[in-house]
Amino acid sequence: MSDSLVIIPMYNEKENASAIIDAVIALPHDFDILVIDDNSPDGTAAIVKDKIAQYPDRVFIIERAGKLGLGTAYITGFKYAIDNGYDFIFEMDADFSHNPDDLLKLYKACHDDGADLAIGSRYVTGVNVVNWPMGRVLMSYYASKYVRCVTGLPVHDTTAGFVCYRRQVLETMELDKIRFKGYAFQIEMKFTAYKCGFKIQEVPIIFVNRVLGTSKMSGGIFSEAVFGVIRLKVNSWFRKYPQKQ
Repeated sequence: MSDSLVIIPMYNEKENASAIIDAVIALPHDFDILVIDDNSPDGTAAIVKDKIAQYPDRVFIIERAGKLGLGTAYITGFKYAIDNGYDFIFEMDADFSHNPDDLLKLYKACHDDGADLAIGSRYVTGVNVVNWPMGRVLMSYYASKYVRCVTGLPVHDTTAGFVCYRRQVLETMELDKIRFKGYAFQIEMKFTAYKCGFKIQEVPIIFVNRVLGTSKMSGGIFSEAVFGVIRLKVNSWFRKYPQKQ
């Protein structure tokens, strides 16, 4: 068994499912893959099961009854990773907006360089986003600036969805208390890890907008991220966070 698990939520990703699994499996480090499929009507799960037959003991799937939110998908995956003894747990999109080769950079940051949480960051060295509409780039960039200002979180890309956690981070941070389900989930996870005293490192990546399939992003998702931040900060005043041992 690998020491690393890549969790990839999928909903209607038939155009990308096979290729993203092949790309991760082909990397020089062994990364196991866990797909969380929310009953995709386009047959994504069947494609993943074909890959499970091709790569036994490397690819796994959890099928859920319907769309239950990105955050709950990752929490399900995190619990699976802890239960199965993985030391390094990754979040990654299915649509190749995250370059699978960059998994190696995130792994190095945690395995070799001492980070507890490594973030594939679009904004740590400027704005490294390809093929996004300018309005979306500005909304994402300034949302992260806003989050950093309100929370004090020392992270440039607070909504990044390409990350690596050491298992100890997920074991410590009380996953059942994570409340957000959309992209604000990404902010809450980073903020909680920070409040628990874990070392965060941003690794520069280039984010490329999807070519195949349909984006799941919406203005409402960003609204949750922006307005939920205030509640997250206020609640932190009254919560005692478990600390890194």
